[in-house]
Amino acid sequence: MSTWESVPVDPGPCRWRLPDPRRAVGDLVGIGGDLAPATLLAAYRSGLFPMPEGRRRLGWWSPDPRGVIPIGGMHVSRSLRRSRGRFEVRFDADFRGVMAACADPRRPYGWIDAAFVEAYGELHRLGWAHSVEAFDSVGALAGGVYGVRIGRLFAAESMFHRATDAGKVALAALLDRLGDDGAELFDVQWVTPHLATLGAVAISRDEYLLRLAKAGP
Repeated sequence: MSTWESVPVDPGPCRWRLPDPRRAVGDLVGIGGDLAPATLLAAYRSGLFPMPEGRRRLGWWSPDPRGVIPIGGMHVSRSLRRSRGRFEVRFDADFRGVMAACADPRRPYGWIDAAFVEAYGELHRLGWAHSVEAFDSVGALAGGVYGVRIGRLFAAESMFHRATDAGKVALAALLDRLGDDGAELFDVQWVTPHLATLGAVAISRDEYLLRLAKAGP
């Protein structure tokens, strides 16, 4: 069952005092803590997100500049428009499947481990984390994207594809849905060359935090 329209469950207060990204020098602003639902939500509300730092340490990041895709500003090429007809898009149909694909250790620079899969799986169960899936003509999961939705913020975490354009199709559907729902901020962390072709732009950390406050997560 889709949790997209459900009211999220409040996991309670965060037990940690999170670092203030406005005082940070560099993208990495803190080390330690945990991946409990309350910690994750407090982090996203503060402009932070978790990624490992080295092999054993949990890092909290707030890039400067920060990558965002403007709502309504994704670049949809002619070939991508044609590809949209090849896939069936669903919301929250296979969150674990999307996370498992994004965590595939064969992917270059893969960092999503079992602890992250479990943590975001729990966020999904509580109604905060969501996935969008693209299924091919035989019903196989061909691509998808997942992230965290708080208020008018959607923080995208990872995207994958097993068929050409499948991940992009899921991303385009997600941005369309968010536009319809009144979302204001779509976070992609860093602007990579690939994301730049899809419309991602870099803004300063201060500008991101201002937009985050306006989005009211």
